Amino acid sequence: MVGEFHDRLRDRGREAAGRDPEPTAGIIDSQSVKAAASLAASSRGFDGGKKVNGRKRHIVVDALGLLLTVLVTAACVTDREAGRTLLARLPQRHWRITLVWADGGCTGCLVDFARDAWRIALTVVRRNDDAAGFTVLPKRWLVERMFAWLMRSRRLARDYEARTDTSEAMIRWSMSMVMSRRLARREH
Repeated sequence: MVGEFHDRLRDRGREAAGRDPEPTAGIIDSQSVKAAASLAASSRGFDGGKKVNGRKRHIVVDALGLLLTVLVTAACVTDREAGRTLLARLPQRHWRITLVWADGGCTGCLVDFARDAWRIALTVVRRNDDAAGFTVLPKRWLVERMFAWLMRSRRLARDYEARTDTSEAMIRWSMSMVMSRRLARREH
């Protein structure tokens, strides 16, 4: 129910922005968040790169930064492992997507697998080695902005949900609030 409501709002938001309701490109990334101490050890893990004990949110957003699909896993799951499942979910609802931008965590066999299994061109956007400090990467900033929108929801600052599917629903619900506020502002 939350998924259908979210998808309808996203389609209306895309139309209000002058876009086709069905996207043709996406951006994939993940975010590690701390989990509540009450969560079972089987649904949480340690992300060594970010030094976070908790869960990881893997998402795909469209070119406007609106959520297309989400997968919540233990933080120890790599982007490549979760990327297979996430990219498999994508064509089920968004059959026109042919291009997905990703970070360096999605290199290797995932690029070939996306091309062969789903006919999706997975393009890795790399950071320039000469750049010092923070630099805005093309297309990748859209997914980072979406994570910032999610973190405005107090409920999502930490993962409190016992089940990962409930956590995914909370992410969709948070994005539904963001999109409904945006649409309401446009109509006034």
